[in-house]
Amino acid sequence: MNPYNPRFPADLNSARQSFRNGQSSITEILEQAAAIARSEACRHVFMPSQAHGTTAALPDQASPGHDESLLAGIPVSVKDLFDVAGQVTMAGSTVLAGAPPAPADAVAVSRLRKAGAVLVGRTNMVEFAFSGVGINPHYGTPRNPADAETGRIPGGSSSGAAVSVATGAAWVGLGSDTGGSIRIPAALCGIVGFKSTARLVPAAGALPLSTSLDTVGALTRSVRDAVTVHEILSARTVQLAGKPLSSCRLAVARTLMQDGLNPAVAAAFEKCLQLLRQSGARIEEIALEEIDELAAINASGGLSAAESHAWHRKLLAEHAAQYDPRVALRILRGARMSAADYIDLLAARQAWIVRMEARLGPFDAVLSPTVPITAPPLASVLQDDEEFFRINSLLLRNTAVVNMLDGCAISLPCHQPGELPVGLMLWHAALRDDTLLDLALQAEAALARAWH
Repeated sequence: MNPYNPRFPADLNSARQSFRNGQSSITEILEQAAAIARSEACRHVFMPSQAHGTTAALPDQASPGHDESLLAGIPVSVKDLFDVAGQVTMAGSTVLAGAPPAPADAVAVSRLRKAGAVLVGRTNMVEFAFSGVGINPHYGTPRNPADAETGRIPGGSSSGAAVSVATGAAWVGLGSDTGGSIRIPAALCGIVGFKSTARLVPAAGALPLSTSLDTVGALTRSVRDAVTVHEILSARTVQLAGKPLSSCRLAVARTLMQDGLNPAVAAAFEKCLQLLRQSGARIEEIALEEIDELAAINASGGLSAAESHAWHRKLLAEHAAQYDPRVALRILRGARMSAADYIDLLAARQAWIVRMEARLGPFDAVLSPTVPITAPPLASVLQDDEEFFRINSLLLRNTAVVNMLDGCAISLPCHQPGELPVGLMLWHAALRDDTLLDLALQAEAALARAWH
């Protein structure tokens, strides 16, 4: 059951079964989600200018047995960088306040609507999606629901999307992932975040950060929900072979990804590996020194800096004072890159991908902690720039590897009940999505048996 709403099903697939059986109605589910969206738990989660969705348009869908579409009546939130017809896409900023409303939905939004989703609101985010911490100085920062008393960071940039799903205000949060912006908040908030191979889901109608790295995806409450939503967003059927863990060969990367783990993450990750081995998985540690090459490859500034600066340079020239200074600083790194630097970077990335794919080829997936730390207190990063950039670097360290690989990855909770959330990341190279999702279903089930 959903810990935030014990009366209601745990995930969207359970909800659909509940609707069919007449155990709950769409109207009930939506009213409960709307109440949570208006509650203190969702303070700063939704953009203030956007009203939350209502049930007014769904009278015919509220009866038992209705199952016309995959997301019929399911509350879905939309990150504020996706176009919604008739609304201004702000991307968590004030800079675009005077922009015209979007003439049409982004492709991802359109596909969710066609599947029956009810949009409950646009979610707050890091300004222009440029940070893994989750802070927004313009519209406030959502609080991580895993420890509301302390007030911890939610992770970003899809901060509001993660908190909307973790609290029950939405059962799917549409987000984007450029260096970990789906998986980081999923890990810190204790939910599931899937980053597909980027080319599988169209980014049309989403404000870009890095056209080379951006991936459209979703945050959900379970891996099976991640499969369902990915099928909708990618307009394809995921092929699940049902391969048992005993037939899987998994790698654990020693280089970088296990450096400096805090004790809670280290303990949860080791326990997770132990449980997967007990379920039959063959797990091998590999050095994967290629990861160390990324520092030199990105030394000139990286793809996000170059490509974001190309998009923002005119806006920055006119409205620099309106930007979050921490975001502007990272974008302006791109101004120092020459065209030759950028071309060299693209070539170096492609050569690195070839080497990585050769190393990972024998394995079904790689296992890593999604992030090396649990969510730190919000107060520790709000005022101190040095601490902010240190935490941001740590949060992005593991996840950004997969974006540079043009690969796929999923983060699922691997902490025990009552502990601060920790994410287990399963990842691989491009177009291994179906194998990865199949494996994630098996891993999730193995962990659930152990924890419960």
